[in-house]
Amino acid sequence: MTIKMEQEKPVKKHRRWKKFRNTTAAILLLGLLGFAGIRYYYPYGEGVKTGQLNYVVYKGVIFKTYEGKLIQSGFWSNTPGGIQSNEFEFSIADPVVADKLMHAGGQVVELHYKEYFGSIPWRGYSRYIVDEIVQITNQE
Repeated sequence: MTIKMEQEKPVKKHRRWKKFRNTTAAILLLGLLGFAGIRYYYPYGEGVKTGQLNYVVYKGVIFKTYEGKLIQSGFWSNTPGGIQSNEFEFSIADPVVADKLMHAGGQVVELHYKEYFGSIPWRGYSRYIVDEIVQITNQE
């Protein structure tokens, strides 16, 4: 009888350790998934930017994405005494929106965008993702 008792104790400790390990791994995995979901898929800001459309390009080595630049009116500078135009660099997720913008180069556009905490390669290089064209104004 003493032999059976001695064999049961290590088995119970082993089971407790396995349960603790599996629970900890599941909590860490859920935490990591939650962090990644919020960082890369939850938009924490959105708004509208207006300016002259500089360019829209389709580029990338592995993941081809639409990237663009908008030049806004006004000037600002990071260094005292310097002047620099205010540029808004963005990515475009929808090919239909990108096609319309490719044909609107040099025009004044109003773009609705969403801002994410981080960028992911298949969505674009920027944290700012344009999802809608509010207005395109011809400059004449």
